[in-house]
Amino acid sequence: MHMALPIKPPYLPMEAKLVDDIPGGEGWQYEPKWDGFRCVAFRDGDYLELQSKAGETLTRYFPEMVEALRALKAKRFVLDGELVVPVDGDLSFDDLLQRIHPAESRVRKLAAQTPANYILFDLLADERAKALVDHRLRDRRAALEAFAEKYLKGNSQIRLSPATTDLALAKKWFGSVGIGATLDGIIAKRLDLDYRSGERDGMVKVKKMRTADCVVAGYRYGSKATKVLGSLLLGLYDDDGLLHHVGFCSAFKGSEREKLTAMMEKLRKPTDKGGGFTGRSPGGKSRWSTERSGEWESVEPKLVVEVQYDHFSGGRFRHGTKFLRWRPDKNPRQCTMDQVESSGEGVLKLLMPGQTRRRRSKVA
Repeated sequence: MHMALPIKPPYLPMEAKLVDDIPGGEGWQYEPKWDGFRCVAFRDGDYLELQSKAGETLTRYFPEMVEALRALKAKRFVLDGELVVPVDGDLSFDDLLQRIHPAESRVRKLAAQTPANYILFDLLADERAKALVDHRLRDRRAALEAFAEKYLKGNSQIRLSPATTDLALAKKWFGSVGIGATLDGIIAKRLDLDYRSGERDGMVKVKKMRTADCVVAGYRYGSKATKVLGSLLLGLYDDDGLLHHVGFCSAFKGSEREKLTAMMEKLRKPTDKGGGFTGRSPGGKSRWSTERSGEWESVEPKLVVEVQYDHFSGGRFRHGTKFLRWRPDKNPRQCTMDQVESSGEGVLKLLMPGQTRRRRSKVA
């Protein structure tokens, strides 16, 4: 079909380079980093397409968002934002993942049970089908705020992400207390740059990293042939005293792996004699499980390790953790789930009025 839009799918969104610290100085705009699926939304009359960061379609997986975007009075636009699923005042990445399902009936059921929100942070083409990607972020943000003011008032499904040029406010968002406890991180963008499709220059991200003390209750070999340790299997105790498998740690040097292999083999203990996990164990069935995911060795749960992680959801660390140090001073029974359970205010509070703040420019 002929499209009046100046930008057509697939169109890769601008990406961010990972850095250690939030950049300061003049010329930066700061935004919360949302824990969801990046999504570029294209509308041209009745035509509507939701596109992922990789350029693939997301349209069939979020029918409620297609309906919400079609209900807007703006008939043409290209928006950049994040699809998220709010649950109990926070964001649930696990519920979001469930939406990528082959069965349409399942997708529609989940869309009704846990409807998605679309959080907007850029406007690539406006309602007049005018391309804005060559404009500075400073101007695109002003256009996005005008778009939101005109078309999104009272809309609970499609929301404007807060943004600020105030570094102190960005650091407050990122802080370890309250909202920052559940925030994914901070995005910083250069105000003077155009939109750079598929590129990482002019935009950086600082991820929120956390630590936890975990019990080592098992391990996996890197390969059957070498019998050298590949990863440590980590556990945490729940309120009932059951030790659940919550993730792994695998970033070790070759010399460290040999020492760890000898250490773990000395601690091997069958599960029927008190070794391993008493709650959830590795290798549980899922769409992603493999034959190898069920192969592991149980050990006496007596060693405690401190690890660094980015996300904990659905009873597990979402990604592999980073080894920090052994904790011989810690009793394994002190390694409980309450370390990783969210106690923040919920990141959706950032979408409330009053979070966007502009710092006054210095007068020359």
